[in-house]
Amino acid sequence: MRKILIGLGLAAAVMATFMGRTAGGEGVSPAGSDDQQLAVATFAGGCFWCVEADFDKLPGVIRTVSGYTGGKIENPSYKQVSGGGTGHLESLQVFYEPARVSYEDLLAAFWRMVEPTDAGGQFVDRGGQYATAIFYHDEAQQRAAEQSKAALAASGRYDKPIVTPILPAETFYPAEDYHQNYHSVNPLRYKYYRYRSGRDQYLEKTWGEELHMDNRQDTPESTSEYHTPSDEELKNRLTPLQYKVTRQEGTEPPFKNEYWDEHREGIYVDITSGEPLFSSKDKFESGTGWPSFTRPLDAEMVVEKRDFKLFLPRTEVRSRYGESHLGHVFEDGPEPTGLRYCINSASLRFVPKDEMEKEGYGEYVAAFEEGE
Repeated sequence: MRKILIGLGLAAAVMATFMGRTAGGEGVSPAGSDDQQLAVATFAGGCFWCVEADFDKLPGVIRTVSGYTGGKIENPSYKQVSGGGTGHLESLQVFYEPARVSYEDLLAAFWRMVEPTDAGGQFVDRGGQYATAIFYHDEAQQRAAEQSKAALAASGRYDKPIVTPILPAETFYPAEDYHQNYHSVNPLRYKYYRYRSGRDQYLEKTWGEELHMDNRQDTPESTSEYHTPSDEELKNRLTPLQYKVTRQEGTEPPFKNEYWDEHREGIYVDITSGEPLFSSKDKFESGTGWPSFTRPLDAEMVVEKRDFKLFLPRTEVRSRYGESHLGHVFEDGPEPTGLRYCINSASLRFVPKDEMEKEGYGEYVAAFEEGE
């Protein structure tokens, strides 16, 4: 199936050669000077399109590179690896900030991406080249990986042995440019492949509610200045549409909402709690009829959760403290993130730049003054 999709995406592949980027919009060269300040982890989890897409969502992950490792020949091609016989596994290198996400967090996320009891491949992709593995770069990673694997085995989650090997990292060969950031460059083909692969269905069944790991700990803190108002207060304060969207996960009409065509400078805050969510600096014209942003103003203020309410899986976006339904995030946005946060106006309140200081959002004013 993937070979067919690659053929269909040939034109996009050519574009990707010149536009290749990672989650942070950087080039796809293996390790640059910026990466020397980051830690690196290497995982094999079957189709690297899927593993890359999942790791890119983790706070603290700066860039990812799809590639091949563990084999017998130098600079293998996708054709050679996918045909079997080279000994390489489709793999992913993850460059991350340890202060924001630990290696243990990466391991916990990895187990939620794979079927670790299958030695013959992953889901629809069969063969040793699609098997799972953890490649450690130092003794600390080795110990952490072994402890994590042992804890997972002891959890009773699986009725078969976990066969994912823990191996020393070897030479890593970046895959062809058209494979890099495939989930953003070819979002429709990627989502079609992923849904048909059976990966998400298996993971939802195996992990249930525990699948949605959140390193930001989305449980509201009692010490925060933001909080969830009572339901009675919200019913009295919000319009019927605002209540339906934020509390009942409704959707407002496109092109007939307050902020889809708003062009003033300022920030957008949660209509229920006031927590800052998005900035006009990251707003763009998506043509959808809803406010669209390339990123949150503060990643700590939003929580992303998977939902399957439509035919294809989507990622819901909620506010952390107000616990409001905001909208969804899609992987078809512009540079620099490749993301499109499609948000309901009914979940937002706009604070113009000139009023931000007065309303207590002064810390965000400087961002608008840069370059003026």
